[in-house]
Formats: sequence, structure tokens, C-alpha cells
Amino acid sequence: METAGDDDRSVIRKKAKGTTGIHVSHSDSNINSFVTNLLNSFNLLEVDPFRQSDSDKELVDRVIMVYNLLWRKLTQIDETKLALPGTKKRPDLGAGAICMNKGVRANTKKRFESVPGVDIGDIFFFRFELCLVGLHFPSIAGIDFMGVPSSEYEEPVAVSIVSAGGYEDEGDDGEVLIYSGAGGAQRKDKPQTDQQLTRGNLALEKSLHRGDKVRVIRGIKDCQYTTGKVYLYDGLYTIHESWIEKEKSGCDVFKYKLFRVPGQPEAFTLWKSIQQWKKSHGPITRVGVNVILPDLSSRAETLPVSLVNDVDDEKGPASFTYTRTLKYKNPFPLTKSSSTCTCTDGCQPGSNCPCLQKNGGYMPYTPLGVLLTHNTVIHECGNSCRCLNTCRNRISQMGLKIRLEVFKTKDRGWGLRSWDPIRSGGFICEYAGVVIEGRKGIDPDDDYVFDATRVFEPVESVTSDEHAKFPFPLVISAKKEGNVGRFMNHSCSPNVYWQPVVCEYQHDAYFHVGFYAIKHIPPMQELTYSYGKGRVDKGGPRRKKCLCGSPRCKGSFY
Repeated sequence: METAGDDDRSVIRKKAKGTTGIHVSHSDSNINSFVTNLLNSFNLLEVDPFRQSDSDKELVDRVIMVYNLLWRKLTQIDETKLALPGTKKRPDLGAGAICMNKGVRANTKKRFESVPGVDIGDIFFFRFELCLVGLHFPSIAGIDFMGVPSSEYEEPVAVSIVSAGGYEDEGDDGEVLIYSGAGGAQRKDKPQTDQQLTRGNLALEKSLHRGDKVRVIRGIKDCQYTTGKVYLYDGLYTIHESWIEKEKSGCDVFKYKLFRVPGQPEAFTLWKSIQQWKKSHGPITRVGVNVILPDLSSRAETLPVSLVNDVDDEKGPASFTYTRTLKYKNPFPLTKSSSTCTCTDGCQPGSNCPCLQKNGGYMPYTPLGVLLTHNTVIHECGNSCRCLNTCRNRISQMGLKIRLEVFKTKDRGWGLRSWDPIRSGGFICEYAGVVIEGRKGIDPDDDYVFDATRVFEPVESVTSDEHAKFPFPLVISAKKEGNVGRFMNHSCSPNVYWQPVVCEYQHDAYFHVGFYAIKHIPPMQELTYSYGKGRVDKGGPRRKKCLCGSPRCKGSFY
């Protein structure tokens, strides 16, 4: 994985004498060194103040990527530390505090309506992310407002709201939102009181009379993390009316009815549609879409993979055999026998598990399958390990955890997208197929070849020049046998990257290709990765015209 952070391993981790765990020094100097290297690699140490005030998509993406890399690194370090009684680990807040202190922000000027570089339908997994990109400045309060000069004094006017369930907000068809005001002590440890027409509530009232448009961010339950939320930017709304309503507690609560401004791209309505598709027990009906197969994998995957076409009359891709696994004729040899773990309850962070030691002493994944490690190769537990198949260090072996869909693109054949939101660093799938031994076995007409010997430019900024690479020349063909990974198209600005994953068994190494999200990916956005640069020798891959449509498109790929 091409990210920063490995250079600090020798500094921030040391083995504890007389224990079976690993102590980590989480000192300010070590974290500051890591942060400095990270910001330098993303060119965020010194940002033009004018660009930081009025930003663009490229800067917004960099800020969010740095925040998530920080969160992942702090999570990994905190998990390895011996837990102290009464401590509450919040790496998300720690990463946010570091970004704020270092000035890692975009759109620092508060504004009305649209925010440069933030698109309708964009998703966020932490409230701090909303603040860092200038979409919603408060990290806790649900109403953001700013002062506007009036005839006599400055009055508060709302710029954005987060509907995240503090009160029971309502919305019927996704175009209307009944929003509850702020205040009144919503916490269980404090008595509830009447809300007051001050601050945010007053700002919404002023916006109602002024006819202003307000940004709406909807907090939606995270289907993969029951106590978490996904924050979806749903676009601009106008406030049509307000009133006071008695809650069950007997206290007064301000209510505001908002209507979504017409003509905007789908966001929350698309989200609601996807939830209906998931609930369907029979054939899925989608307006204007031909659902060719409800499950392309024929139940080979734990979750169905739909095949759809809303472009033309083509009935599907060329025939192939669906397989979840990578088929080896001969595994790659190890110089010495592999050590295996005896973690019968599953590998745990902070232990001396030999599989974790191969990853530098760290657990490479969160329980949700978000990649934490930035090693050249991820070492997962193998067949001889005694841990369960559900062990956290077997993420790529568990199959699909998100609902994927193969769909017909307008000009690039078949593509791949997800019904579910995908976190930055989240595992998507592996590239399954048949391992080809020797380059002479590569068919020049095979469009479903993954060649790890190609040159891949780093897609995440790094503090070193080391790119993702295999210790052995792995080449996979998915023409006759493969999985959803074979449908992932090339892009010069990809949202997915690949990472070498290895499982060892005795004297053999079984390498795999895992795909992970570079950044947060909203539902129904096409998943793409860079195919890399092929060899220019005779018989190598032919150059093809690139149709990715990216502003950074190089015009061709191999």
C-alpha cells in the first residue's frame, strides 16, 4: 500500500520485557515526526491561503485522505498499547485535533450554499471530516450559522444542518425533511427543558423569512457498524415553515419543514432506493434498468452480485466460470518454513502472534476490514494457523462484505460499483482467477490479465519511493475463471488501489491481490484502479485509448 508511516515503526514500537504483549511509545515527538512526513508527502505543510479559503476537489480529497491515514495510524498504535483503566480511545478525535492544529483544512471561509470541491452525494464517516472540508463547521452542534449585517445589528443566518437523530427528525420521500431545533438538553444524564429561540434555532427562523438555501447533511445508520453513522451530503434545501411542538417529555421543541431544491443530483433518494432493493425477497424491479441476473456469482459469494444494463440490449458479458479463489498450480517457495499462530480465539492486537509479527507487530485491519497497515505486503493467517476462519487477520479470505453490482457502462464495456458506502481503506474484493506461470503463458488478446510485474504509480502519497510490488512475478488471468474483480475498469484517477496479500503454509507462499478503497466511495459510483504501465518489449500488452474521463487522463493505458 502506497502510504506513509512505516518509517516510524522502529521508533514508536518496542518489545516490553517480561510480558507477552507489546508496549508502544505514543510520545508527541514520534507522532509529530510521522505527521510532518505525512503532510510533506501530501504537499500540505504550506498551502496557499487563498486556495485554502476557496478550495477545489483536489485539495478537499487530500485533506480527507490525510485525516483518514492519521486516524488509521492512531487506531493501530492505540490498539497495540496496553489498555489503561478508564481510558477512552478516540483516534478520530485525535486525528481531527492534529489536522486542526496543523492547518490541514479546506474551505476555511464559512459560506452559504455550495462548498467548492464537495459534491452532492459525497459521504463522510466522521463529523470531523465535515468540519475539515468546510461543509459544516461545528463538530457536535447540528446547526451551523454565521452573522449577517442587518439594518440595526448583525443577525444569525443558518448555512447548514446535520440531521443525525439527536431528535426524531422526519423525512417522507427523501425530498422533505422535518428538522427538530437545537437545545433543550437532549442527553439522558440531564433533564429536558424547553428549547429557546436563540443561536441555531434563531438562525433557522431568520433563514425561513429570508428564503435562504441551507445545506443538509443526513446522518444515516452505518449498515456495517451498528453504532456508527454515514454522513451524506444531500444538497440544498429551503425552509418553508416552522412551529413549536410538544414532545413526549412535555417540553417545547422547534420544528422546521424543509424542501429539497429541485434539479439536484440524487443523494438520499438513491440511498432509500438501495435499501428497498435490499429488502426485496423476489425479483428486483428498477425503473429503466434491465436486471439481467440477480446474482452473477450463483451463490458462490455470501452476498449476491447483480448484473444490470440500462444502456443497451446486451444480455451480459462473455461466458466465464465464477470463482471466489485464486487457483495456483505451483505456489511460490519460501526460504524457510513459515511460523503459524495458535490464536484459537482469533489474533488479537498487542500479542506476540507470529502472524502479527510478520506485519511489524501490528494488526493490519480494523474489525470492519479497513486496512491499517502500510507494509509492502500484508501477511494474513494461513491454512496451518489455528485461528478461526472469522479471524480479523483473514479479511481478504472472507469473501464480499459489501453488495457489488456489475453494470454496463456507456463506452467502457462492463464495470463494477457498490450498493453500499465504502470507507477509505476498506477491503472490496480480491482479483480471482488462474495464476499464469511464466510470461510466455500470457495471451496478448486476454483483456482480463492482472500483471504484478507492471509499473504502478503510487496512488496515495508516500514518504518513501517504495511502490506496491510482489516479491515474485505474479500474473493472473480471469478470462475463463474469475470474480467481480475482473470487471473493474482502468482510470487515471482511480478510487481503488491494489495491495499484495500473502498466506503462508509450511514452505509455500500463496500471494493474492487485494483491492482497497483509496477514499470514501459513495454508493453506485464506479470502482476503478490503475492498470499500470506494461512492458514495452515485443509481445507486451498493446496500448489502448483511455476513456476514463478524468481531468488527469493520460489518453491511453495498457
